[in-house]
Amino acid sequence: EILGLTPADYKTPYDVRENIARIVDGSDILGFKDGYGAATVCAHAEIAGHAVGIISNNGPIDADGAAKAAQFIQLMCQAGTPVVFLQNTTGYLVGTDAEQRGIVKHGSKMIQAVTNMTVPKITMHIGASFGAGNYGMCGRAFDPAFIFAWPNNRVAVMGGEQAAKTMRIVGE
Repeated sequence: EILGLTPADYKTPYDVRENIARIVDGSDILGFKDGYGAATVCAHAEIAGHAVGIISNNGPIDADGAAKAAQFIQLMCQAGTPVVFLQNTTGYLVGTDAEQRGIVKHGSKMIQAVTNMTVPKITMHIGASFGAGNYGMCGRAFDPAFIFAWPNNRVAVMGGEQAAKTMRIVGE
């Protein structure tokens, strides 16, 4: 059942909370700032009776989501609680609006929080994991204790369509 929750096409939207509910005890999670940076899901839960923090995404990471994740990571480190990252992101949000909202500042705070983590980290690739979003969500470069992957996951510097657009612009 759990493998069927994530669509094969990473562009198909779905609620990552369904994935979280399947891996935690009793499908019981306590959300952290659910109304803020809603595309980034941060939650307290238990797995096999052990307290964990969970961070996941419903698409690109925006400035509010990055700020929320950075604060959540710091709280987990203060409490000595391991963090499970469920990667499902096409990267950090880009564009003038995103930059005006502080994506560079807050995105770098998130990556710095991951860099400075003092608790065990586990990463699960459940969908897309592109660009700097891979770093912010504790990708391989941050040496998580374990990395698991859904059969349909995609890890890359950028998505294929983005790469094609970039090459077209470079060629002009």
